[in-house]
Amino acid sequence: MINFRIIARVISQMLIIEGLFMVLPALVSLIYGEKVLSSFIYSSIITLVTGILAFTPLRKEEKVYSTREGYILVGGIWIIFSLFGTLPFIFSGVAGNFTDAFFETVSGFTTTAASVFTDIESLPRGIVFWRCLMSWIGGITIIVIALSVFPVFKAMNIQLSVTEFSGQMTEKLHPKTTDTARRFIALYITLTLIEAIMLKAGGMSFFDSVCHSLSTISTGGFSSRNDNMSAFSSPYIQSVIIIFMFLSGTNLSFIYFAVKRNFKKITGDTEFRLYFGALVFFSLIAGLILVINKTMPAGNAFMAGFFNTVSVITTTGFYTHDYSTWGGLLILLIFLLMFPGGMAGSATGGIKMIRMITIFINSRKEVRRLIHPEAYLPVFIDRKIIEQSVVYNVLVFVTLYFLIMCTGAFLISLMGYDIITSFSTSASMLGNIGPGIGTFGPFSNYASLPLPGKWIMSALMLIGRVEILALLVLFTRTFYKR
Repeated sequence: MINFRIIARVISQMLIIEGLFMVLPALVSLIYGEKVLSSFIYSSIITLVTGILAFTPLRKEEKVYSTREGYILVGGIWIIFSLFGTLPFIFSGVAGNFTDAFFETVSGFTTTAASVFTDIESLPRGIVFWRCLMSWIGGITIIVIALSVFPVFKAMNIQLSVTEFSGQMTEKLHPKTTDTARRFIALYITLTLIEAIMLKAGGMSFFDSVCHSLSTISTGGFSSRNDNMSAFSSPYIQSVIIIFMFLSGTNLSFIYFAVKRNFKKITGDTEFRLYFGALVFFSLIAGLILVINKTMPAGNAFMAGFFNTVSVITTTGFYTHDYSTWGGLLILLIFLLMFPGGMAGSATGGIKMIRMITIFINSRKEVRRLIHPEAYLPVFIDRKIIEQSVVYNVLVFVTLYFLIMCTGAFLISLMGYDIITSFSTSASMLGNIGPGIGTFGPFSNYASLPLPGKWIMSALMLIGRVEILALLVLFTRTFYKR
């Protein structure tokens, strides 16, 4: 039997946290003397009061939840977060309607960086800060959920990347999950502060440096400028962003290991080697193609290649150039790089590198099995056997991922958009990237998307952030039976 009281208890706690976070953009609006200050005050009060009223009668409720309750929590947290996150946009009037407010909020909390706003720089500073803060909250929430909620799924092998990460990190960093989560939150905050300081040192304003740091560490990609990162032509600033996008796409535990100078655990990890190798290889390929095509000078070409490639692979969504104009080969490359994502245990979207490794190794085993049908050929990753049930779930996940992406592309195409726009936009939303290719590419926005399209895109963003199998199981009859 599902205990909805436990679910309500956790979600009410999350609402209290969200309400407290709303105080920060209120302070920004206060500093800049903006009229939207009242919008954040009202939003914070409503969110806090709702959370407190819901939590008070449930405060003595047991804290241990089952697998079924965990499934509902995963989806419920993002939806409730998004609903209350729309309040500042609605009260301030910057969003034309609830659909736009919900789309922008979902984009923020799912770290997608898709926006309906046509002029970011004309928005109140408090609203601009709230957009970036939503991404930051979404990024840390992903990691906390990985450590606290997903471990209950391990028995069912429902999710390779996050469950492996959470179990591994609880053992290696600290035996208690809560203490591990605290260490990760502290590391997350530290990285944010370090990047903000480095960006400020490079000439960014204090406000811009904080906003872009919040969006980088979370792989959120929301910018405080209309021209995104092209507004900052400094190679130093772009290099800092590249470094922190790379760090944000890694398993957060590896940064902890690096601080402790335990480099063997990092360099010996197959997923990290693939992640790092893919970033370097495809960035060089992109830069080389730009040089060959004489799109820009060699130095600028390799900087553009590295920045935009790293941004897409880590699903951050920042951009310095409109890669929709880079020609067919690079457009194809960018599109393909929308799928793998970063490492397990990071805030990135996409399929995740560990799943790509699992599929590749399993494919090799299947070819050998055709030659030796009776042979026992388990899948090994870093000298650990991956159970066949886990491999099967990875295959199902990837199949569903592409099926959902194609369905999204089909629905977008029904609205009159071309095939490149339809597929790239669907892939970008599902992978929590933001910019697509074509109509909704870099330097564009989603303001012109019809209302039904915005709801479809919101659904894709949520599906991409919530584990697909964990979401689909909610729609089965057996899930609600005893």
